[in-house]
Amino acid sequence: MRSLKSTFKSVMVALSMALFAAAPAVSQAQTVTDRPSGMEMAGDVLLVRPLSLVATVVGAGLFVVSLPFSALGGNVGEAGDTLVVTPFKSTFMRCLGCSNKHMSQAYATETMEE
Repeated sequence: MRSLKSTFKSVMVALSMALFAAAPAVSQAQTVTDRPSGMEMAGDVLLVRPLSLVATVVGAGLFVVSLPFSALGGNVGEAGDTLVVTPFKSTFMRCLGCSNKHMSQAYATETMEE
């Protein structure tokens, strides 16, 4: 009687784990098809890109100033990514009018195509 109960419990645990593992595959998420509007693109060209360029230049200067301290702390790469690479990508590699929701959609599409 004891082994039957133990076997039943083991089977139930295995089925539960299989069910929970399969749950993300049954997602109801829909693809976002929003595209940036003309106003978003104009705002990007007139305001966001120039500010991002200023952030890139200022970040590069701060990176150079903080480089000795970053080297002592062993986080030169992290400082470079935060102060230089992120604003650079925002300035030169982001599509016109793209926001975080548009960028996540673009990255999801690129990942699916590969």
